[in-house]
Amino acid sequence: MKYETLTDAEARDLRALAGLMIPASATYKVPGADDDLIFADIIKNLERDTEDARTALAHLAKLAGGAFADLSEDRRRDVAATFKKEGGAPLFALNRVVLLCYYRDDRVMRSLGQEPRSPFPKGHEVEQGDWSLLDPVKKRAPIWRPAR
Repeated sequence: MKYETLTDAEARDLRALAGLMIPASATYKVPGADDDLIFADIIKNLERDTEDARTALAHLAKLAGGAFADLSEDRRRDVAATFKKEGGAPLFALNRVVLLCYYRDDRVMRSLGQEPRSPFPKGHEVEQGDWSLLDPVKKRAPIWRPAR
């Protein structure tokens, strides 16, 4: 398959990593992050994070000693655990894209008891919290300069 943002090897490694990050669950009847639809959304939405993703995937391949996707399941877990510790900001960016795309999938939203729709125009019911938690912020002096 041809990807606009990643090489085929990078995309294979990302797909294997995404499936390890969020595996499919028969219990909750949800796909993993390596599902065809979700993964296509991940690739499409790398956008500004493409360079971070490529940096993270290069580090992952280095830790794997080659293609992460070609490793056994046990070896993938070991490499991913090290990667989690060493990945830094590039891994954080990659993680964010995977999570955002996963949790906007209709099947995942339904499994969470959410209607798969945009929040507007209907909005979502937000449970009221303890507004007194904002009192210290309200009492604090302004942290900005007034405009002149």
